Amino acid sequence: MLNTITEEKLRKYFSITKEAIEMVESCGIDEDRKEQALDFLDMAKNYYSDAQHFKKNSDYVNAFAAVNYAHGWLDAGARIGLFKVKDSRLFTVDSE
Repeated sequence: MLNTITEEKLRKYFSITKEAIEMVESCGIDEDRKEQALDFLDMAKNYYSDAQHFKKNSDYVNAFAAVNYAHGWLDAGARIGLFKVKDSRLFTVDSE
């Protein structure tokens, strides 16, 4: 079932992205680039919300796309140092 978006797969991606949002919120942001960091976080949260809406309406394709866009914003923010995260399981950053 590599070409099917299942409920289980969506649950996994929603869980990972929710955990990443919570980690960003708890670890903090680069205060020197606060406006940009908050913009990236806001974009991630908006895409996450869109993903939830699509899933609720059984539109799994768009839910999957939106939740991945959400995580992409988080990952990009982490990668360029906007977010003070050091978890290579959730982000493409070095772990401490």
